[in-house]
Amino acid sequence: METDTRAGSLLALSPLAVFLCLYLGTSLAAGDFYKVPIAVAFLFSCLWAVAVTRGLSLTQRIDEFCRGAANPGILVMICIFILAGAFAQSARAMGAIDAAVELTMHLIPARFLPAGIFLATCFISLSIGTSVGTIVALTPVATGLAEQTGLPTAMMVAVVVGGSFFGDNLSFISDTTIAATRTQGCEMRDKFRVNSLIVVPAALVTMGLYLFTAVPAAPAVAPGPVEWVKVTPYLVVLALAVAGVNVLAVLWSGMLLTGVLGLCGGSMDLFGWFGAMGDGITGMGELIIVTLLAGGMLRLIEYNGGIEYLIDRLTRRISGRRGAELSIAALVSVANLCTANNTIAIITVGPIARRIASRFGVDPRKSASLLDTFSCMVQGLIPYGAQVLMAAGLAGVSPIEIVGRLYYPPLMGLCALAAILFRYPRERKA
Repeated sequence: METDTRAGSLLALSPLAVFLCLYLGTSLAAGDFYKVPIAVAFLFSCLWAVAVTRGLSLTQRIDEFCRGAANPGILVMICIFILAGAFAQSARAMGAIDAAVELTMHLIPARFLPAGIFLATCFISLSIGTSVGTIVALTPVATGLAEQTGLPTAMMVAVVVGGSFFGDNLSFISDTTIAATRTQGCEMRDKFRVNSLIVVPAALVTMGLYLFTAVPAAPAVAPGPVEWVKVTPYLVVLALAVAGVNVLAVLWSGMLLTGVLGLCGGSMDLFGWFGAMGDGITGMGELIIVTLLAGGMLRLIEYNGGIEYLIDRLTRRISGRRGAELSIAALVSVANLCTANNTIAIITVGPIARRIASRFGVDPRKSASLLDTFSCMVQGLIPYGAQVLMAAGLAGVSPIEIVGRLYYPPLMGLCALAAILFRYPRERKA
């Protein structure tokens, strides 16, 4: 009987194996990690999950799958994705990103361009909540500065890529933050406090490295005047989020503010605003679909006993919280290596991490921080990740050159590992 149970539990995990083989295997064979759409890989793994479920009719299996996809936590996450996409794109349409770039460029000392660009990137990524958006906005700036000053282009681009993960990891409107907090059942502001204690030291060390290894550079061309009004939406969103306002209300307020300021300032008309919001929502389409498919697939895996089987295997030799936290870190790191997408990795293993955290008394704020931090660390160091590939394409340099000059992602991972080993920050009651 024991053998049958183990075989059944292992079979229950096979949808994950199907996903990894289809996505990772075919991508390696094709030499392109974006050749196979991740939604297609999830679709086939979901079909397999339905097929291997035993003891239910086909209709009941589909109902069970839909119950997982329609989980309240999944649906709230999707609502947040929709509003985040609408806000981000409408802010871009009204010129908020350009204004934020101009503002930060005014604050950069000419002789310390790498440190200044890193600081600017951290601020912008924290404001807009997306590493890809930050890279798109600042890589051309960094490349132009490198050409003007003689600094290595790959180094300047690496500064942008590294800093972009600061906001990807911490921002209240980052999809990784949303996914980590929703799957672990904690508030964003609480995760922010714990997470910042882990990664801010890494950012400070990175700043120090750029300051003390600065290469003298010629003064850059002076930036244009700062349009302070256009920076307001980002500042308001950040202030409301830090104040603990519900994230849906935060994003709704930011979206409305971009519309009002854009219409009053003449940077866009009513239909332009509607179109920008529509583009932002559409841009979240694949992530929303993958979230639904992952929720349904994981529900069937759990129904078939796969989650219990995996947790038992992962925790069999764990004797305390350190071991549990290390297993969570390893789980999301491996998932990110296989999917090349930090948000998808968190969504995929988040429910498993929550079960491990609950069993061994790991604070949900800590488990959410570890999920987010280790996924961002791996995403920043893989040359086939979207962020590195996009930066390399915009700058015309090799992805390997960029990865070889990154400081922040590996330092972020080291700080997170130290937080596990030295039980930092100390847990306290919420």
